[in-house]
Amino acid sequence: MNKFNSLLSIALIAVSFAACKKSGDEPVIVVPPSDGSTLTLNGLIAAEAGSAAGNSVYVDFSADKQTAVDRDSWDLGFYSGTDFKVILNASNGASAIVINKSDLNAVTAADFDPNSLKVGQGAGNFSLIDDPRETNIINKTAIASISATDAENKVYIINRKGGANTVLTNDELYKVRILRKGAGYTLQYAKVTETSFKTLDITKNADANFQFTSLVKGSLVSVEPAKANWDIVWGYSMYYTATFPYAFSDLVFINSLGGVSAVSVSTSVKTYAAFSESDLAGLTFSVSRDVIGSTWRTSPGQNGTGGGVKTDVFYVVKDGSGNVYKLKFNSFISNDGGTRGKPVIEYKLIKKG
Repeated sequence: MNKFNSLLSIALIAVSFAACKKSGDEPVIVVPPSDGSTLTLNGLIAAEAGSAAGNSVYVDFSADKQTAVDRDSWDLGFYSGTDFKVILNASNGASAIVINKSDLNAVTAADFDPNSLKVGQGAGNFSLIDDPRETNIINKTAIASISATDAENKVYIINRKGGANTVLTNDELYKVRILRKGAGYTLQYAKVTETSFKTLDITKNADANFQFTSLVKGSLVSVEPAKANWDIVWGYSMYYTATFPYAFSDLVFINSLGGVSAVSVSTSVKTYAAFSESDLAGLTFSVSRDVIGSTWRTSPGQNGTGGGVKTDVFYVVKDGSGNVYKLKFNSFISNDGGTRGKPVIEYKLIKKG
């Protein structure tokens, strides 16, 4: 082969390789799920300390990733599924009451008693919050399903930060009205003391459980990772005790809307270390978002102790891709060698999806 033909052949090979790359024939690299890890969750903001940690922390076992989100950074979550639902920020102790008016500008402080927004510490009822007793958080929301008939969508007063039998001052309370806009939403919002409102359009995102907004910023904000990219969230949240709403620290919810399920296992049946794929038979996984809840720890003073993680239980979590992990909590408070606001979790892959 002469030099010209040799160069021509090389050029043709290069063109062919480039064509393959452009046609999408290059191999797709699939990252295997994590085999497991130990993580210290970053629940504290800056130098804060104590039980009411400022962050909610989302964890993705398969990626060994945690995402800490300031729980005061958002106010409303707009559901991206087929229903038209809007959730309050339970991690900020938010509450809402409905006003029987559909003109936002016509609503003033004279239309409600601020004390009716108080919730937690024995105050309020479950109609003021998204009912935490439900398996699915969107089953009973404080804000009614958004109707396709505009006139049916009433004004709500939002106390964006509470949970301890407290309510913000009138100049910090918001009035909102939410409408449908095509396949998405339009949010009308203003402070109670304002006489005109602003609007924000929200488009549903199939990759997310919710689209989140901040009334303070008047914009969309990033909160949850994509629904395929988290399994559990740890933090402070409105919950319940006995028959009334109550704000709890150190709660753990699963991403049930993202296809995650879980089950608790007693160490009297099998230890965490010994539990393996062969032990999955017979387990009944639950899609209740609070299947873990507060059952992994005792608080200071509970059962006459200084509190700490429970050593007689661990959990098995199945993510939305079918990967199965065993999960245990190692510490969360000084009594068990940990730091309040920085719980330590340990998890191990026992079955690949």
